[in-house]
Amino acid sequence: MIRVRFFARVREQLDCELLELPWEPRYGTLDGLQAALEQRGEPWGDVLRQPNLIRAVNQAVVSTNAILQAGDEVAFYPPVTGG
Repeated sequence: MIRVRFFARVREQLDCELLELPWEPRYGTLDGLQAALEQRGEPWGDVLRQPNLIRAVNQAVVSTNAILQAGDEVAFYPPVTGG
């Protein structure tokens, strides 16, 4: 199983906070998982293709395509600004 969490504006746009997906080989990389989620139709494709989308694996932000394993937790959230 792989857990996918969505935060802030991404969660609101998708109307989804958490997905628990059975492990599949197509989820073997972060890019593969994201591509599979984008294929769920609208608004998934538009939301997950937003520029500067932040991705994290097991609570660590990643800037490249990461290898995923069953049991991992992936998170997607918009850029954070501070004041």
